[in-house]
Amino acid sequence: MNILDLQRRGLLCVVSGPSGSGKTTLCRRFSDEDKGATYAISATTRDPRAGEENGIDYFFMTREEFETKASRGEFLEYAEVHGNLYGTLKSEVIRHISEGRDVLMDLDVQGAALIRKQSDTRIQEAFVDVFILLPGDEELLKRLGVRGTESEEQVNLRLRNAHEEIRHWRDYRYTIISEDKETDFATFGAIINGERRRSSRLKEGPADEATEE
Repeated sequence: MNILDLQRRGLLCVVSGPSGSGKTTLCRRFSDEDKGATYAISATTRDPRAGEENGIDYFFMTREEFETKASRGEFLEYAEVHGNLYGTLKSEVIRHISEGRDVLMDLDVQGAALIRKQSDTRIQEAFVDVFILLPGDEELLKRLGVRGTESEEQVNLRLRNAHEEIRHWRDYRYTIISEDKETDFATFGAIINGERRRSSRLKEGPADEATEE
């Protein structure tokens, strides 16, 4: 065997955590600073905003196009938010991981659960999930930007929503107990670099075909 012929399959890394945990910032920063990683581009039915470009910021689709793709099972996960549909195209993820690039996604616990249920072995083998926990309610409220102007009912609602997400942390392979941005970033990088070095991610020969089965 020629060691130079070994190639690595990419990761599909899903990061979850309550609002304010920094999951989106973490994924975007890592993909900006690491040439081997890319931040997943979502498809959406909402209209483009000023300066947004199709295929760069989002894949913009009509509702009919989106629903047709959804009915064909072309999304890894999707959901409706404020009247618009958002989802992750399976073909895009498989294209990247087949070429050895890592795909980073920040999703809520429902979206992560949908990806765990994917039957495609390419997704199963690439999948890594990370949950970001905050050390306590005081830090949680601080990260949520809660001010003294909010009523007790509003504060309790935000806490309940966060606690609902947090109770799923045991479903994830890795958990980061958040400290500060730089420490969290270093810990996340260590997780990704460790996963990249697993023997099971290496293969011989040319890159996999990024086609649907």
